[in-house]
Amino acid sequence: MAGNSQRRGAVRRTGSKKGAQVGSGGQRRRGLEGKGPTPKASERPNHKAYKMSKAADKRASGRPASTRKKSGSTEMVAGRNSVLEALRTEVPVSTMYVAHRIDSDDRVKESLTLAAEAGIPIMETPRAELDRLTDGAVHQGLALQVPPYDYAHPKDLVDSQIPGVPLVVALDGITDPRNLGAIVRSTAAFGGHGVVVPARRSAGMTASAWKTSAGAAARIPVAQASNLVRALEDYRKAGFFVIGLDMDGDVELPGLELATSPLVVVVGSEGKGLSRLVRETCDQIVSIPMSSSVESLNAGLAAGVTLYEIARVRGAG
Repeated sequence: MAGNSQRRGAVRRTGSKKGAQVGSGGQRRRGLEGKGPTPKASERPNHKAYKMSKAADKRASGRPASTRKKSGSTEMVAGRNSVLEALRTEVPVSTMYVAHRIDSDDRVKESLTLAAEAGIPIMETPRAELDRLTDGAVHQGLALQVPPYDYAHPKDLVDSQIPGVPLVVALDGITDPRNLGAIVRSTAAFGGHGVVVPARRSAGMTASAWKTSAGAAARIPVAQASNLVRALEDYRKAGFFVIGLDMDGDVELPGLELATSPLVVVVGSEGKGLSRLVRETCDQIVSIPMSSSVESLNAGLAAGVTLYEIARVRGAG
C-alpha cells in the first residue's frame, strides 16, 4: 500500500512540474470570452464565399464599380514605316525600342524626334531582344509598345458630355480594325457621342484602328459591351431608338424620321450583315438607296453616309 501511495505521489509531482497546471482549463475559457461566434463565410474577406457575394452585389447594381476596362494586352508596332506613321497619328505609346547600332535614315531620325517631343521613353535594345519582343516581325531596328486601350462602359455614352441630341454607333460583327477606325472618325466628324463594340468576335482598338481614325479616337470614346443585344436594350430603356443598316430595310435613309431622336445606329458586317438577335432588337431597319450596279457599301462607308444624313437632318431642323 505504501508503495502505491508513493507512486501516486510521484505521478502528482511529475504532473505538477511538466504537465498542465491546475485550473488552466478555466484560464483558457476566460481567454476565449468576448470573441463571439465565428463570422459567416460570406463575411470573411479571405473566403471564396465573400468574393462571390461581392460580385453578386456588383451585378445587382447594374453597373460595375469601374466603368472602364483595358483591352487585355499590350501591342507591338514594328518596322520603320509603321512606327513613323503611328507616331505621326499620335497613337498612344508606352515605350519606343531602338536596336543597338541602328543604321539611321530619315524615318529613324523623325521617329526619334517625335518620340522625344511626346515624352515617350526610348530604350536601346539588342536585336535579339527586339526579335523576341516583336515575335520575329521585320522590325528594321524600330518598334513601339502600345498599351491596352482604355474602353468606356456602354452606359457612359448615355451620360456623355458631348452637346446635342445623343448619337451612338454600335458595330455588329465588324472584324477589320481599319473599318472600326474609319467609323470612329466618321462618328467624330458628324457629331456622334461614341462607338460601341462587342467584347467577342469584333475588331478592337488596336494601333491600326487608332491610325485609321486619324486622331478621332482621342476625342470619341469607344465602349466595349460584353453582350451587344443587352446593351442595345439598355439604350432603348434610356430613351434611344435603335436602327440597323441593311440592304433590305423597312425605310430608306432619306426618309428616316427618327433622325432627330436620341439614336443608336447599328452597323453589321459586310459578309453577314446584322445578326438575327440584333436585327430583332432594332426599332427600324434602314437601307441606303444605291445604283443597281453596286451591290453594297463597306461598313465604314455605310456608316459615314448614314451619319452624314442624320447630321444634315438635325442641322436642318
